Amino acid sequence: MLFRIGLYGALIIFGIGLVYRISAWFRYKVGIDAEGISVSARVSEAIKGILLALFSAKIVTLLRVFFLDVVFQIRVLREDFLRWFMHMCIYGGFILLLLMHALGDVITSRLFPSYFSTLNPFMFLRDLFGALVIVGLAIALYRRFILRIPRLVTNAMDQYAIIIVALIMISGIALEGTKIASYSAYQRMVEEYSGLVDKGELRSLEAYWVEAFGVVSPTLQGPFDAKTLEQGREFHEMSCVECHSRPQWAFTGYGVAKIIGPVASWIDRVNMPGVLWYVHILACLVGLAYLPFSKMFHIFASPVSLLANAVIEKEKSAPANMATRQAMELDACTHCGTCTVRCSVGVAYEEIPNTNILPSEKIASVKALASGKELTERELRIIQEGIYLCTNCYRCTLVCPVGINLQDLWFSAREALLHRGYPEFLVLSPLSFYRGLMREDLLQRDYGEPLMLAREAILAECDLMKMRDKAIPLTPADRGFQSGLSLSAQASTFSACFGCETCTTVCPVVGNYDNPKETLGLLPHHIMHACGLGVRDLAFGSNMLWDCITCYQCQEQCPQGVGVTDVLYELKNLAIKNVKEKMTH
Repeated sequence: MLFRIGLYGALIIFGIGLVYRISAWFRYKVGIDAEGISVSARVSEAIKGILLALFSAKIVTLLRVFFLDVVFQIRVLREDFLRWFMHMCIYGGFILLLLMHALGDVITSRLFPSYFSTLNPFMFLRDLFGALVIVGLAIALYRRFILRIPRLVTNAMDQYAIIIVALIMISGIALEGTKIASYSAYQRMVEEYSGLVDKGELRSLEAYWVEAFGVVSPTLQGPFDAKTLEQGREFHEMSCVECHSRPQWAFTGYGVAKIIGPVASWIDRVNMPGVLWYVHILACLVGLAYLPFSKMFHIFASPVSLLANAVIEKEKSAPANMATRQAMELDACTHCGTCTVRCSVGVAYEEIPNTNILPSEKIASVKALASGKELTERELRIIQEGIYLCTNCYRCTLVCPVGINLQDLWFSAREALLHRGYPEFLVLSPLSFYRGLMREDLLQRDYGEPLMLAREAILAECDLMKMRDKAIPLTPADRGFQSGLSLSAQASTFSACFGCETCTTVCPVVGNYDNPKETLGLLPHHIMHACGLGVRDLAFGSNMLWDCITCYQCQEQCPQGVGVTDVLYELKNLAIKNVKEKMTH
């Protein structure tokens, strides 16, 4: 009765969690494109898209992806055989154990009318599947805590998943082992099924079970004579053979039974099998109830993500389905770390301790944004920096084993964050090259505003308004500013400039304007002079500094060997560092 109450309770919680997580696919909004699409429109488009895919040639693609990528995990195999083997052991072993053993009364007994959990091949297969899961868990622990793959992050959800699965497996194997050795369990079986009353016959059957089945009897110990064992075998075949195979086939449980043999009588007296039964059932029920709220929900979301991405085409699919797909992908992430290991900008994490730089860690932050969770300005700035520190190399998307289009996720989340109005200075860097390529997908206002916001923040700190129409003091020079430039061997060459203006003459940005001084402020040779004079604010506030296309023409043509472009690069870094320091104080 208690078990049924617990099972029904776990199923109710599981059902509520499942509905909540799936509904989030239609409620969460990753980017600004999803803002104007209602939940009902997304549900309607999803149903329409599913029906069109099922009743079209795309069904062939879905079947191919299901068998190759969902069942056999070919994507994982291409990346790493050890991880593929680990995943197949855990995933395959657990699912088969669930279907054959946990749901034995529902599935296995209907397929095989003679099914008993203590009969072969079911007993052997149960232990085989359990052993596969244990092997997979051992490999997972080895990869995460011993092999220590660079940048592979293990969070609380990863630990929970390992612990709950390990507890289910270990308690199940220990329960089986104690039951094999249990004299009380043997007695209950004899009373219910043997029909024997003669003490001699009962003694012969008990001797046979002690010898052949691993039961630890408090009254009988071997060796036994052949006649007693033969008689016991006959009684066994009359009463027990129909539902009991030799326990040696249950190789993991029988191994435990042999190990605990010396203390098996004490274990039986304190009813350890009963305790282990409660531990095993409780672990199963907790795992079931918490599954929709944990990372293990990916066993549902990941296959859906693989199938959806196989048939959704960005150019042809409805915007509502694109919004739903991105929300669904947030749940599909298995936190395997493949994207982080392959990330071309992951090394930046060694210098900038922002976990949002790592692709696998960005997912949690993007999910928080998509859910509408209230975040502080500091948290938003940290997330914004981490998401923008991306070279858009596409490696993360290409290697993702569950087919998440991570590149689109970062782009959508990046634009949504920029839309909040916090200055992001990386929009002024080459890291915005991809954003420039994608400007066709953005409103002109949405594209230009972040650039203006970043420049205005720098100009505000430089306080150029106070310097307008006034003489610029030449002394004392800003020695800290000049020292910062001198830290770079290339940037320190500004002092060699003698004002020949060659850099300005060959600059394509300058040549693009009829009146470049009005638009750009200081020109390249002016900026070199500002550095020489130590006038930091003029150098930082020049539009030329931020409009430079880094073609290196100025640097290549300079007769003095001044690293003009490198000086501009260093000035940008110093300007942004200076503003960030002021913003944090």
